[in-house]
Amino acid sequence: MPRKAKPAAQATAAATTATGVQYWLVKTEPGEWSWSDQASAPGGVAPWDGVRNHQAMKNLRAMRTGDRCLFYHSGAGATSRRVVGVVEVARTWYEGEGKDAAAGGAVDVRAVGEFRNPVPLGDIKKAAGEVEGMREFALLRQPRLSVMPVPSKVWDWICDAGGGFVQDGEAEEGEEA
Repeated sequence: MPRKAKPAAQATAAATTATGVQYWLVKTEPGEWSWSDQASAPGGVAPWDGVRNHQAMKNLRAMRTGDRCLFYHSGAGATSRRVVGVVEVARTWYEGEGKDAAAGGAVDVRAVGEFRNPVPLGDIKKAAGEVEGMREFALLRQPRLSVMPVPSKVWDWICDAGGGFVQDGEAEEGEEA
């Protein structure tokens, strides 16, 4: 009997841009690790670790230096679930080191910028019928997955909905640098 291709295998690959950059979404509980924690880390760089789910870990291993990730705050209340910023992969997958060796591995991510307007999960759900690729977006289909690929049209829509992001050291419109 011939084997059928597994749909999940297709969903693992992130959208790749013409420059080779892939897009991802990484989720965190703000009480565990928030955007302000990430932005205030030395150089804005910190390990993204603690991932236990096999599929999420496979996604982490597929990340390459320079890939961009939406930084998503999850949480118990619907109002806390939102995309708040963008990070980029600064170091690809590495095994846990020292006392963390049993904890699996990690990638290092660097804060790129905070969204001017955080994008709530509710807005993303509402756009499912309007934005190409949104219905298949893992955030809506596999909401418990902590690391997931983002289709490029979904990435563009979320960045637009967030009003773009303010990069470290960049003055917001109307402010003096």
